[in-house]
Amino acid sequence: MSLDGVVGDPAGWQLAYYDEEMGREIGASMGQTDAMLLGRATYEEWAAFFPSPASEGVPSRDYMNEVRKFVVSNTLEGSLEWNNSTLIKGDLAEEIAELKEGEGGNIRISGSGTLVRSLLQTDLLDELNLMLHPVVVGDGKRLFEGGEDRKALELVDSKTFSTGVVYLTYRPTRG
Repeated sequence: MSLDGVVGDPAGWQLAYYDEEMGREIGASMGQTDAMLLGRATYEEWAAFFPSPASEGVPSRDYMNEVRKFVVSNTLEGSLEWNNSTLIKGDLAEEIAELKEGEGGNIRISGSGTLVRSLLQTDLLDELNLMLHPVVVGDGKRLFEGGEDRKALELVDSKTFSTGVVYLTYRPTRG
């Protein structure tokens, strides 16, 4: 995320801050993940990229192709072609709560801002991890676009990378 809250189209500004230190942190996070939760747009973009030859050499390629992926969408139809992908339709709160109680394990979300906002608003998000990049993008899709109810968060961890990126971990306060 940029300093002004932009999460959309990170390829244009995020890669300048990616280094070995950030890669280790992302790799450690992947190592603790049993499944990914993706929104439709992120799924479609990544399903076109990761299985393709264009992703060869990308450190997260094997992980992304093998990890269980649960895709939240009411517009996708039929079975999903990307390896280990399952479509979740219907009542989001009910489906995600069931997944968390059952086979989900440690579930992570990457990208999918609309889904993150929805899970936060319905108290289904246990932890929010943000990599805050020291850049003001100006325009683009923001993680929080306004109109959501106020949600209090507690900072439980922070790390600053040598590139100036700050990795923040928050937990929603409930009650």
